[in-house]
Amino acid sequence: MQIRDFIPQVLPQNLPSLAGGVPPAPAGTIFVKAGPSGFAVPPRKFTLHFGRAELDVHVVIGGDDEFVSRLAGVFTCDGDEWWLRNEGRRPILMPGTEPVLRHHEVSVGPGYTPLTIETPNRRTHLLEVHIVGNPSQQHRDVGQARTLTSDVTDLSPVERMMLIALGQRYLRREPYPAPVTWKQAADDLNEAQPNPVHPWTAKAVERRIAELRARLSTGAGAIRGVVKEPGMVEPLGNTLNDNLIRALLRNATLVPEDLYVLGENV
Repeated sequence: MQIRDFIPQVLPQNLPSLAGGVPPAPAGTIFVKAGPSGFAVPPRKFTLHFGRAELDVHVVIGGDDEFVSRLAGVFTCDGDEWWLRNEGRRPILMPGTEPVLRHHEVSVGPGYTPLTIETPNRRTHLLEVHIVGNPSQQHRDVGQARTLTSDVTDLSPVERMMLIALGQRYLRREPYPAPVTWKQAADDLNEAQPNPVHPWTAKAVERRIAELRARLSTGAGAIRGVVKEPGMVEPLGNTLNDNLIRALLRNATLVPEDLYVLGENV
């Protein structure tokens, strides 16, 4: 099986424990599961979110436990190795290593790794991780810290879906791509999510994208040209969205395979 044959995907709710193995997938693919919630991603630049907030993460853990952070942590891939970063309040316990504390980042190696989050109400939440190994790959130590981080932009699942809908022409490699209209993006998002609790509207997509551009224009790794800056000439039209999409394509945050969200195969 080749990497292009395996796309990021939600795992079936009836999938048994990952300790017993995982479905066939390319070496380097990560499977993450907590109860019935699970997600799998092949080795590529990607940020997989897990935590309590069902609408903002790929894998829900501790959904009914207020002591678990809405975003407990993320798995990031630099295209080769997977790393765990704690983004929540509670330590993440990993066998054979010190607890992974808030904003600490460690590597996760091939094979099965059970992670746990313990909360003050004496509950323990299990997050199962299984990374498909390569038989020819030399063993490397897990749990090692790193100082370098991937340049991939951290997006929530909802933010990623909006950008895929907005930038679908770029992902299809059309000759002269431009962002789709707010209405088309909203229509495509509603079609991709049958019977959503809160249907998308053009205004909602426009507002959320504007908020995202504002967030990504500041801090470490800030993206230039995604908010109005001195020297920019009106009317800006699609300039800000075009700059955002092209920046995310350059750092491989968005790739053509992401069109799976809209039901397309690449």
